[in-house]
Amino acid sequence: MRRSMTVLSAVATAAVLLAGCGTGDGDLTDDWPALPPAAAFTPAVGVCQAADFTDVVTLAAYQPIDCAEPHRVETVHVGTFPVASPTPPSGSSADMRGAFADCDNQASGYVGDDWRAGRLRLSVAVPSGVSWAAGSRWYRCDLSELTTVEAAATVVTRTGSLRDALKGPYPLRLGCQQTRGGKGAGVQGLVPVDCATRHDAEFVGVWRAPEGAYPTRQADWLPLYAGCRSVLGRFVGVPDDAELRFRSGVVVRPPGEGRWRVGDRGVRCYLWLSHRTVTGSLRGVGPAGLPVRTS
Repeated sequence: MRRSMTVLSAVATAAVLLAGCGTGDGDLTDDWPALPPAAAFTPAVGVCQAADFTDVVTLAAYQPIDCAEPHRVETVHVGTFPVASPTPPSGSSADMRGAFADCDNQASGYVGDDWRAGRLRLSVAVPSGVSWAAGSRWYRCDLSELTTVEAAATVVTRTGSLRDALKGPYPLRLGCQQTRGGKGAGVQGLVPVDCATRHDAEFVGVWRAPEGAYPTRQADWLPLYAGCRSVLGRFVGVPDDAELRFRSGVVVRPPGEGRWRVGDRGVRCYLWLSHRTVTGSLRGVGPAGLPVRTS
């Protein structure tokens, strides 16, 4: 008798459960809440990224950290594209050129001088297509520290913010240099050295090239040399005249062709003493410190 009652109880319980399952409409999928649409997001300023720079940023890849932690990228400004395009701007479009111009100005204000005066690289990142479709219209201005501003530069993993990093004679700032491969073949490379040691070159500033094609022929380079000579004259404190070329040579380092297309016109300028070496900086030494060569 007890066994029969147990079986009846189990059957009754199963009937109740089945009755409960039968109260729905039979469609198991429409009882789940709908997924929210992709949300727009805007990066923060003054934060860093441990990962390398990428020119397209997804929400999943956006992982800001405090700049006191080891990092490779620092965001110095976030601007907004004035466009309603269905896709993010790219390449050398007018909108990307405008974004680079804004980032160029903002980055220099952030570090306290033209960012090209230091071992730094400025890059511009944009939202992914998904974020753009969700309403993101930002562009992100990122700075990274480099091992050198010469060829084969690599990004440095650093700690600490770059804010005001070029307001004084900090290690990031470009200064005295020793040339490599000079003599009759021209300067092939520049190696930073302490100004107290003997050297034959020095960073003197940045010249802004006007709009125009990237220099590829010898004639295209003449305006860059003339511009850097003017920068050199102001740095040393000598007249920018016909005699200047007999006082010092000049080394010009324009941005790469890809950066040129997006609007980077900042040319790094160096004086070059092809015939002698000096100790100490030549900033402000005047004609006596940079005399005209007579032989």
